[in-house]
Amino acid sequence: MKSPAIQLKDFHDQFKKAASKNLTDEPFVFEEMATISMHFDQHSIQSVMYKHDPEYLVLGYTRTMMGFLFFQSEPENIAMIGLGGGSLAKYCAKYLPDTHFTAVEINAQVIALREKFSIPNDSASFRVLHANGADYVADKSDKVDVLLIDGFDENGHSAKLCSAGFYDNCYSKLSDRGVMVVNLLASDVKFGTYTARIRESFEDRVVVVDAEENGNRIAFAFKGVDYPISKEILLDSVRSLEPKHPIPLHTTAKKILQRLSKHASHSELEQMFGAGL
Repeated sequence: MKSPAIQLKDFHDQFKKAASKNLTDEPFVFEEMATISMHFDQHSIQSVMYKHDPEYLVLGYTRTMMGFLFFQSEPENIAMIGLGGGSLAKYCAKYLPDTHFTAVEINAQVIALREKFSIPNDSASFRVLHANGADYVADKSDKVDVLLIDGFDENGHSAKLCSAGFYDNCYSKLSDRGVMVVNLLASDVKFGTYTARIRESFEDRVVVVDAEENGNRIAFAFKGVDYPISKEILLDSVRSLEPKHPIPLHTTAKKILQRLSKHASHSELEQMFGAGL
């Protein structure tokens, strides 16, 4: 058996070999025995999938983004800007089977990998569009209940997917009581600018929480007057949703409540969610 140090070196050698084959702006795939991942460069991960369980949300930020369920537990329509390896798309297709899901992806090379990442074929309730996400939200002909914004390229946040006009269009694209969820990089020098734009577009009905892993922060932005959500409704949502979803929704609920309820004491939170959470 190889030592851990040799195994790690083998991993890095294989990863660099895979990365060296990709062209600028094109994703590449790296496979191990149990996982397959998508990358644009050697420094960041676009998506990860367990081969034995394609619908499992491996990356913590995707699990945090599913917090939209507290506000839209049974959405009729979800649109996601940025397909990647389709982690959220696959999860929603499996656990929200009555929801119509549209994934919008600008990069044809990413879409070409959909079979590699076990992304379902297009159907009456699921589709992948090769289109610009900014153009998609600018079209107000079809409203959606949930917008998931996870659009990155080789340079980080796509400029067209974080402008003030883009967030204004997202607001208009949502149905009444709709929710937008945005994956943001905490280290981005424009993080404050992006969150300020979201707050402006959504009339400050926004809560931003840390994702499960370091480096990502998730913004939940709401359309409608029933904001902020009460802790009673949030707790009821946790109790009803957790038996149906194999992800730690209580973790996200606690973070949201901590941000919304500035006066909630630590002991109150422990009583509601359990010590050690």
